[in-house]
Amino acid sequence: MSHHTFYPKGVCSTQIDCDIIDNRVYNLSYQRGCSGNLQAIGKLCEGRTVEELVTLLSGIHCGANSTSCSDQLATALSAELEAAKNAG
Repeated sequence: MSHHTFYPKGVCSTQIDCDIIDNRVYNLSYQRGCSGNLQAIGKLCEGRTVEELVTLLSGIHCGANSTSCSDQLATALSAELEAAKNAG
């Protein structure tokens, strides 16, 4: 199991935590932000692959913002994919 903590930018949430096990995301949680929506995102993401979530969540905007809590998760997961690819 690999626990990850991300610090989103440009959104209400201040921290994203999740476990990545065999390239699947589990136990996704956000600190701060729109509680109901973020709990729903956590449940909907549970067990999905990192690649699937990057594809599904990239480019989602929140109001007039150029990003969202979902998009920030996709950005963080994409960076994790790139790091894993470069590591070997």
